[in-house]
Amino acid sequence: MENIEKIFKKIFDCSFTVHTVLVPFLPESNYEECLFYELISSGMKAEKQKPLPLKYKEIKIKSAETLINIHYAQIFTHINGCKLGLLIKFITSYLKEGLKK
Repeated sequence: MENIEKIFKKIFDCSFTVHTVLVPFLPESNYEECLFYELISSGMKAEKQKPLPLKYKEIKIKSAETLINIHYAQIFTHINGCKLGLLIKFITSYLKEGLKK
């Protein structure tokens, strides 16, 4: 469990850096690229836009204004055996308000 907390702290620190450097309300792709850069720069292994296990025609997942129950269900589907999953909403005054573990 201690290792998971260290990983969480590293991801949180990288997310916090992105949150403080970028202005609010940018397209999701901007936050994704910057967070990916920070994670890789910190020595973590990271991947972007992992394919979903299920697809329906050409529907794409988009960012949401608020986190709702379906987002929690999606993360359980996506992590598929991982020990830690994070939902990060960058459009907040304080990053902790938009971070769910």
